[in-house]
Amino acid sequence: MAPPRAYWKGSLKLSLVSCPVALYPASTSVEKTRFHMINAETGNRLKQQMVDEDTGEVVEKDQKARGYEISKGKFIEIEKDELDAVQIESTHTIEIDSFVPADEIEKRYLNHPYYIVPDGKAGVEAFAVIRDAMKDKDRVALARIVLTNREHVIAIEPLGKGLLGTTLRYPYELRDADDYFGGIKTPKITKDMIELASHILDSKAAHFDPSKFEDSYETALKALVKRKAAGKPLKVAEPAEKPDNVISLMDALKQSLKAKPGKAATRRSPPPRRARTAKAPRAPAKRRKAG
Repeated sequence: MAPPRAYWKGSLKLSLVSCPVALYPASTSVEKTRFHMINAETGNRLKQQMVDEDTGEVVEKDQKARGYEISKGKFIEIEKDELDAVQIESTHTIEIDSFVPADEIEKRYLNHPYYIVPDGKAGVEAFAVIRDAMKDKDRVALARIVLTNREHVIAIEPLGKGLLGTTLRYPYELRDADDYFGGIKTPKITKDMIELASHILDSKAAHFDPSKFEDSYETALKALVKRKAAGKPLKVAEPAEKPDNVISLMDALKQSLKAKPGKAATRRSPPPRRARTAKAPRAPAKRRKAG
């Protein structure tokens, strides 16, 4: 398997100490099930085209350009060389500005994670010095980096033999929480309810273990595709009816506490309906010959 291509290359700089580094995305969606848009009659894959909003004509690749809307329907074109001319230091350098306690970074600011590694043998020693110094201080470095023509603040911390860099959102990118939480009422809650809820939390105490994460929807999608490709009928379950019996919050807390650890308490609900069998999938459409 060929090594992944670096997403960004440049220098990591701490005061007068610098070293060449490369960034690689730490996350991927390659394993997720993806669907393509196809022509239901021919089975051929569809392709998207850019269309002029006013004329309706298809715009070829060499005619496309970037434009900024200065007023309704009026744009100024920004050319690529003009964007390239906006050179700032963080275009090719990750310069560490400060070190902050990790617990001071709010989780809602976290954006995309990247692995940071030495780029070549020359800077390995300087890279190790910066990494190990950060381990001793137990702090996260804040720096600036330009990715896809945008400057980002990036939080850098040691991870094994390398570094983990996580881009952070700017305050203007976050919506104001008060717009959503401001209307939440403050009901009167008894001490007994809090104590019961606390006991439920204790019964479900665990350690963070991502190996136990299961994407049940992705698993179901893979099963659907496999069954359909084999020409087998699909069993589509009827949606479960919502229980109409209402119990008090205190009763729900008590019943939850009696439930087995790790199992959510369940209310009595009507028995599930029998699954209905869908029609067998039709054979894939034959491609039409040209001419």
